[in-house]
Amino acid sequence: MNRKHTIAILVNDQPGVLQRVSGLFGRRGFNIESITVGASEEPGLSRMVIVTTGDDHTLEQIQKQLYKLIDVIKVIDVGSNPMVARELGLIKVGAEPSARPEILGIVETFRAAVVDIGPNSMIVQVVGDSDKLDAMIELLKPYGIREMTRTGVTAMIRGNR
Repeated sequence: MNRKHTIAILVNDQPGVLQRVSGLFGRRGFNIESITVGASEEPGLSRMVIVTTGDDHTLEQIQKQLYKLIDVIKVIDVGSNPMVARELGLIKVGAEPSARPEILGIVETFRAAVVDIGPNSMIVQVVGDSDKLDAMIELLKPYGIREMTRTGVTAMIRGNR
């Protein structure tokens, strides 16, 4: 049965690692829904967090193949544990002065923030799980979303693990 998987991969911070990891997913016919890459707690190592969809068997095969890549140090199926997952979105929405109070009500409800105001638009920043971002986007659509960008999910296992 296909389901969403969140995988954290600790890799050597080297040129071409991202290409090799994403290429492995592509060769296996596994779509990457989101990917974030950044520094880890250890100097010289980066952490990739990949969200993908597939069955458990395919995920197991992907994990085995990832370990064959020379710069991969550790692969963790974060989604199989209690986790904290967050995504950041910036949404530029049409905001005539008359519509601003309604938009600000949505922003407040989602504990988001207005980070820029122009004559006829606003940029809203929202942080949370993907469902929260999806819900906020739906509520802002009637005002006219002019531009939007999302970081992709980053995640950690809860507690001491």
